[in-house]
Amino acid sequence: MKNPVIMHVNYGERGYDSYGSNTVADICKMAAELGFDGVEFRGNPPKEFKEMPFLDYAKQIEAGMKEYGLSHILMGMLVGECLSTETEARQKSVETVVEKTKIANELFGTTIFNCFTSFVKCPVATKTAIGVEFNGSAAATEEQWKLTVDLYQQLAKKLEPLGVKYAFETHMNYIHDLPEATMKLVNLIDSPVIGVNMDFGNTMYFPEHPTVEEAIDLYGDKLFYTHLKNSTAVDGGRKATALSDGDINHRAYLKKLKEVGYTGPIGIEAPRPGDRYWFAQQDLAYYKAVAEKI
Repeated sequence: MKNPVIMHVNYGERGYDSYGSNTVADICKMAAELGFDGVEFRGNPPKEFKEMPFLDYAKQIEAGMKEYGLSHILMGMLVGECLSTETEARQKSVETVVEKTKIANELFGTTIFNCFTSFVKCPVATKTAIGVEFNGSAAATEEQWKLTVDLYQQLAKKLEPLGVKYAFETHMNYIHDLPEATMKLVNLIDSPVIGVNMDFGNTMYFPEHPTVEEAIDLYGDKLFYTHLKNSTAVDGGRKATALSDGDINHRAYLKKLKEVGYTGPIGIEAPRPGDRYWFAQQDLAYYKAVAEKI
């Protein structure tokens, strides 16, 4: 497999959305040293620099990319106000995201954005604490689906001339949580630039879900991006593991991707504490060993 291999920024973070003592340049250097083709950054600066204008943040990424010879920069993009009924707020949300998209595309050539909508929590507090299967698509009302589709249709019309694609990450607590719900959203929006970021590591947290192979077949040509991570069942929940150690068979995952002709980027991430530099080295070595044999 010759797909671009992307290091998720969480390998270089101290915790979610916090770089700690690292800088953007440090993260780019880490990715290059280990042999990744690029990095997926978040669409906002880390917590330490929340007041930093997006353009300044993007210029730091551009500099790091050039200095360390990375070929691919992807970016996560949260589109706010999906559930708002305020016309002005919704329009501003679209305008903000489009402006960020243009900057990222112009400065470092980003063409694929890992995107999100808005959290949808189960209104019954006791169920919220039980499991992810009660939130997201299971809790979304018909009006919330309609509002989300409408906003993304507005956004898609502005994205199409830019030559970029937005991919909904299959992620708990969003309307696009399970594979079927994600494809429902993609089909309702009905745009060539809106597709899926398959994160089967998230799908595993649901009691009922399709297999890796079934999910890939479901996404078809709407599969724009993939996230690889792993976990194992522990005490009724799940615990994050190394890519090679959990319940997901990534050999079967990658084999299926190759069979369907998937040529997009493959992002590897490490949502677990500890020595993340070692995790990145370990996970990439496993990925390469498997990919070379498929």
